[in-house]
Amino acid sequence: TRPEAIKLAPLILELKKAPEFEINVCVTAQHRQMLDQVLKIFGIEPDVDLNIMKPNQSLAELSSRGILLLDKYVTDKKPDLVLVQGDTTTTFIASLAAFYNKIAVGHVEAGLRTYKKFAPFPEEINRMITSRLSDLHFTPTEGSKNNLLKEGVDNDKIFVTGNTVIDALFLMKKKLESRDYREAPVPGLKKEILNSKYILITGHRRENFGEGFKNICQAILELSMEFPDVNFIYPVHLNPNVQEPVNAILGNRINIHLIKPLDYLPFVKLMSNCYMILTDSGGIQEEAPSLGRPVLVLRDVTERPEAVDAKTVKIVGTNIKKIVFETSHLLRNKTDYNKMANAINPYGDGKAVERIIKIISSQNRKP
Repeated sequence: TRPEAIKLAPLILELKKAPEFEINVCVTAQHRQMLDQVLKIFGIEPDVDLNIMKPNQSLAELSSRGILLLDKYVTDKKPDLVLVQGDTTTTFIASLAAFYNKIAVGHVEAGLRTYKKFAPFPEEINRMITSRLSDLHFTPTEGSKNNLLKEGVDNDKIFVTGNTVIDALFLMKKKLESRDYREAPVPGLKKEILNSKYILITGHRRENFGEGFKNICQAILELSMEFPDVNFIYPVHLNPNVQEPVNAILGNRINIHLIKPLDYLPFVKLMSNCYMILTDSGGIQEEAPSLGRPVLVLRDVTERPEAVDAKTVKIVGTNIKKIVFETSHLLRNKTDYNKMANAINPYGDGKAVERIIKIISSQNRKP
């Protein structure tokens, strides 16, 4: 998926430089178009592309097709270690394919938990199963390490590294500072919009499909009317369950700008220049604090409680009144806004990749 590609890209690029490793990159293309954008911006050419994406396929179909193709892949390649990232269906089935072939698994961004079976769905269970199948656990924080320890994972197989998304973010910030990209436009947006005060919005979580997305959209509509001088920029996810309510409810407001999903680089540019972010994304909860941008999380629970504890994010769920109240408060109260904006990011210093490579290098071939 797109988030996996973002978070693994800096690790792939550094591993390719290391002479002791032979790296093979396999993508499932669980996200097709959005994945390709990320691979291009990081200059990564997959060795194998399974291309399993089909419109509106069920999780069962995605899993069954993916496990067959990934099983054949690892059987043919016989790697010493399979690295997976995060919590997607791709992560779960790649770990399972490796297990079936008695191949070691390294889990990047391990140990995140809500301990609620359906929140996030299906990611919570994907993570838990992947943990049972993994041999090396690269956790972003001490909290995620403690989750694994409570579940009986061997302490010697858990490593606190920080999150690789910060490494990826710093790579993109450096690129944005170059002459070629500094003045580059953001597709779908006029320059005056980018130079205005705007709120960035993203949403794609399955658990918000239906009533949740309608509530989110209604809240944004109310905010756009209450704050006519603020722009609301929403790169709309391609899933029809997102597209339909968003376009129906938000399509006719002059200060709401519905645009197509963006490449990672222009999206980082949007994050860097926005006033604040409304999102149900996990990765943005990790990235935005490094950019000094407050985040309101459009979910009832988060598997990233460190951000809540650090006060870089606040959970507002999909309740219309709460979204409107908390957003309005940050727009009006500069003191509370600055407290969130200046809070320290708990997810690392941009050196997670360096730590992960050192750990892999120190391990036996078969952990």
